[in-house]
Amino acid sequence: MSPSRPLFMIGEIVNHVKFGYRGVVVDVDPVFGLTEEWYAQVARSRPPKDKPWYHLLVDGAQHMTYVAERHLQPHPDKTQIDHPDLGRFFGRYDGHRYILRETAH
Repeated sequence: MSPSRPLFMIGEIVNHVKFGYRGVVVDVDPVFGLTEEWYAQVARSRPPKDKPWYHLLVDGAQHMTYVAERHLQPHPDKTQIDHPDLGRFFGRYDGHRYILRETAH
């Protein structure tokens, strides 16, 4: 079976449905991309590995999380995320989503 098309894009603000935090998508893996040990210890609800997984900057925190698609939904609150690493990934916020930084070539 081939991987699913991601529901969320880089720069999109999402909500973790189980834990209630907001975050912004900084990267998308088409399928689970961490170790079996991580999955066994952290992914207690055993979300599917063959669906997209997302790297998120957590609003109001200083860490990043790795979340299965089934635990995310669009967040209606489009106010900016508060995270110290935003500038590492994004150049600006357009009022709805973050726009990736332009890199020098």
